[in-house]
Amino acid sequence: MRRLFLTLIILFTVSFVAQEKKKTQTSLDSIQKLDEVIISTNTLFGNKYVAQNRTGSAFYLSQKELAKFSFTDINRALRTVPGVTIYEEDGFGLRPNISLRGTSPERSSKITIMEDGVLIAPAPYSASAAYYFPTIARMEAVEVLKGSSQVQYGPFTTGGAINMISAQIPTEFGGQIRASHGSFNSNQLNAKIGGTSGAFGYVLEYLNYGSDGFKTLPSGKNTGFNKNDIVAKIKANLFPNARVQQSLEFKFQYSDEVGNETYLGLSEADFNANPFQRYASSNEDKMTTNHSQYMLTHQLNFSENMRLTTTAYQNNFARNWYKLNDITFNGNRQSIANVLDNPTLFSDHFAIVNGSVNSAVDAVAVKANNRKYYSQGIQTKFDYHWYQGDLFHDLEIGARFHYDEEDRFQWVDKYSISTPGALSLTSAGTPGTDANRISSANAFASFITYKVKYKNWTFTPGIRYQNITLQREDFGTNDVTRTGANLSERENS
Repeated sequence: MRRLFLTLIILFTVSFVAQEKKKTQTSLDSIQKLDEVIISTNTLFGNKYVAQNRTGSAFYLSQKELAKFSFTDINRALRTVPGVTIYEEDGFGLRPNISLRGTSPERSSKITIMEDGVLIAPAPYSASAAYYFPTIARMEAVEVLKGSSQVQYGPFTTGGAINMISAQIPTEFGGQIRASHGSFNSNQLNAKIGGTSGAFGYVLEYLNYGSDGFKTLPSGKNTGFNKNDIVAKIKANLFPNARVQQSLEFKFQYSDEVGNETYLGLSEADFNANPFQRYASSNEDKMTTNHSQYMLTHQLNFSENMRLTTTAYQNNFARNWYKLNDITFNGNRQSIANVLDNPTLFSDHFAIVNGSVNSAVDAVAVKANNRKYYSQGIQTKFDYHWYQGDLFHDLEIGARFHYDEEDRFQWVDKYSISTPGALSLTSAGTPGTDANRISSANAFASFITYKVKYKNWTFTPGIRYQNITLQREDFGTNDVTRTGANLSERENS
């Protein structure tokens, strides 16, 4: 797999945050607005006050709000946010479909998704479908920014951006353990410990949650999932006595998931009879994933109003969704969508799907949608705000170099099915014989926004520039060793 070598480039970036000038006279209003400061390097707003007073449409879900219901499903958390549209898929929020401002919700592929200010979709440019989504149960806040006001946070600038803020390093030593158990053997265990001593701080968090699932298979097999998630952060304040304060923070995250989930639905008649049943032909369907993230953030605090932040990051994600793909009867192959849309027309195929007949050899095709994703980059931002008489100025300039890729190496296994729905492997597929290609993207993005405030008036012009080069290398289904003998290439920029 090709890797892009990133050279560390010092970039100047300027960002600004709205700040209200202190007045010498005391206001008669009982509510006093506080001066706004740069809260954190990896947030969009940092708190509710900034979100509520920001130009454009912004929303901030605080740690207290998230902890109220201990959500593990991002769909539940986002229901309170205006302008957000979602549709359910698995019932647990493992692969959410989110729309902001009318964009297509499928796989949340038309919005910018971040964790701690870094792009977190498996391959944001070359394959933006979010088969990985950060676990909401370990987040301390969720920030949602909609519309053109989020020009700073590409690659998608039409719908909006969602940034999830993970565990922050506490100023004092402490920890917590939380556990719960519910219907369908649903369970959650969350443990966190951290603290700061002198110039060093750390936090370590572990989360495990899962369920036996609420659907039923004829075999009685578990239809649920199990997921582990670990996050560790270490921070050092460099040269604490220096005039210009510096800090260095390293973050590591790892998660894995095994879920007995399927793409196969039900016929309309069977859905009306029992919407929670599953057909026997989906008995072997399973999603397995693992994800890791590395982040190194360097911060220069020139003053309370000026900060330079540079972050290098790398994300790795591997997934294999092993799921029923098509059915063959007497040489006539039909997709599962066609069979369920027309169960009467394809009655023989449908009988194989529900396991009510003994099928021929290789009648049931189960595809291993095996893919690996890789992304890395470096981004830098310089934030600065200042006063000039009754005017408040806020300037932000940022840049990012980014590379990502998707590696598809798929195959199809063939099964036979016999009553009452037992599957038997009859032909094992060869990896790479279904899809065998690498899609990649090199991207440079930069932006400048300038905000000026005068009394109750705010003007925020901004501009964003992106240069993206997309490439695809298709080795073909006959070249599983990738010698390049049948290589097909294409490039767009």
